[in-house]
Parts: sequence; structure tokens; C-alpha cells
Amino acid sequence: MATYLEFEKPIAELDAKIAELEALAARKDGPSISDELAKLKTKSVKQLKQIYSELNAWRITQVARHPDRPHLSDFINTVFEDFEELAGDRVYGNDEAIIGGLARFKGRSVVLMGHEKGRTTEKRLKHNFGMAHPEGYRKAVRLMDLAEKFNIPVLSFPDTAGAYPGKGGEERGQAEAIARGTQRGLSLGVPFVTLIIGEGMSGGAIGIAAANRVLMMEYAIYSVISPEGCASILYRDAAKAKDAAEAMGITAPELLKHKIVDGIVKEPVGGAHRDPQRAMAAAAKAIDAALQELEGMSPAELRAQRRERFYAIGREGL
Repeated sequence: MATYLEFEKPIAELDAKIAELEALAARKDGPSISDELAKLKTKSVKQLKQIYSELNAWRITQVARHPDRPHLSDFINTVFEDFEELAGDRVYGNDEAIIGGLARFKGRSVVLMGHEKGRTTEKRLKHNFGMAHPEGYRKAVRLMDLAEKFNIPVLSFPDTAGAYPGKGGEERGQAEAIARGTQRGLSLGVPFVTLIIGEGMSGGAIGIAAANRVLMMEYAIYSVISPEGCASILYRDAAKAKDAAEAMGITAPELLKHKIVDGIVKEPVGGAHRDPQRAMAAAAKAIDAALQELEGMSPAELRAQRRERFYAIGREGL
């Protein structure tokens, strides 16, 4: 069953009517209604294009959180080959909210890591809805250390509502772990490319996103805090998340305009959840292009480019 967002109700009604007519036409004694079906399908596509051409920041936030969007595990299974997961931080344990390891990408070895939200209830609980603990960020640091040791590019895929805010995480040094993840990304002597595939919220995202190139899927979001969190602090009312989303500039075009991200990966009409294979193919092409731009740069040049990239945000981007 397709999952429709609230603003997609007109599409849901049309698609339900199309499905009903298709079932009727499929019967042995069913009437010939091919013309009627073609008109409805054309109308559905047209309406979908119209709705998605006028999305505001809050609706884009809903699309970024769509349960059927491609997750990290989908990218691993589709875009990469020979993935070998490397688990644990060698200090406390293995955090399932961040998955990482070695893989092959278009003929080159890479280290990849990212947040996994899970799709079923069981998987969501296993991966803690993509909200990482300190051991997740320490695992990320371990993977980056490994990448630099063997001169392998790093790819990261943030997709989180934020780092886990529970007592255990704070006791084990959540802020310190995120800071070290950010610092290690900035100090890497190998190419580092990030693609924000859904939600890139707070330090939970930047802890694995201090990269030479930061890309975003068209309907992803990226911010220091979620719209609900911002509304709770500024307006004392989480129900004003829609207003906060509009004011925060969390969408890909806004972030590209302010040079906070370096590129946008176009999604199929209606979002990546409607055609995951096509969306991931476009993402792979963008990542490959970014890696090609960075290949041949020395460790010192990579560090200098990355440092200048982030310094420029404070000087010019805002």
C-alpha cells in the first residue's frame, strides 16, 4: 500500500479510482475503459507535478520524513558492491543507528557510513529510529581513521532527526563524541563526500558530515535543529513547527543559495519514495562526479579546501 502525505489527498483519491478501474477492466467480462484510465492517469501525473512544484518548507519536511524514502540500507544494496560492515567503537559497543564499513563504488574502494532509520517496527527499534548514541560517532571516527590509513575516500549519508537525547547517551559523552566526529571529518587527508538523504538534523548529522562536498537530495532537509524543536524554544509551542520550518531555511534551494551545501540531487516527480531506483541512480552519479573532482588532491589540499569551505559559511554564507 502506498503511503500518501496529507497534502497528497487529491492524488490518493485519483490513484484509488485508477486502481478500482484497473481491477474492473482486468475481469474476464470487464468493460473496455482504456481511454478513461489513460485520462485519469494523465490527470494524476499532472496534479502530482503541480503539487510538487509548489511545496513549502513544511511540506518538504514531510517528504523528507516519508517512510518509503530510500534509506541507507537501500543505497548499500543498490549503489554499492561488496559491502563489508565494520561494527563497534572498540570502547563501549556497537550502535545500530549508524552503519558503516568498506564497499566498492564504481570500481573504487570506499569507506561508507550513515544513519539507518529502519522501515519495519522491529527494524526501527533496532536502529533507534536513526538516532545515534556516542558509540555511533566513535565508530564513525574509527572508520575515518581506517580510511585515512589506507588512503580510501569516505562517503557519508546523514538521515536523522538528531542524536539520541537520552540519559545513557549523555552519561557516555554524546556532545564530546559528536565534536570528535566533526573534528575528524575536518582533519581527514582523503576525499570526503556527504549526501543528506532525508533528515539532516542537528549535531547528529554534522558529526558525520564535515566533508569536502556536501550534497542534498532535492527533498531532504538540513538544519541545526528540527522545526518542532525550534518552535518549542522560540515560540514555546511545538505546534508552530510549520512557521519555524519556513523561517529556518532548511530546504535544499535555500541552503545552496547560502553556500551551506554544494549541490542538489534532483528527485523523481513526487519524491524519491515514488521511484527509489531512479533517485538512487541520480545520487550515485552526483557522488561519483564529486569524487572525481577531489581525486588527485593531496592530503594538505583536501584539508585546506574543507577548512575553507566551512569557514566561508560564517564569513559569506549567512
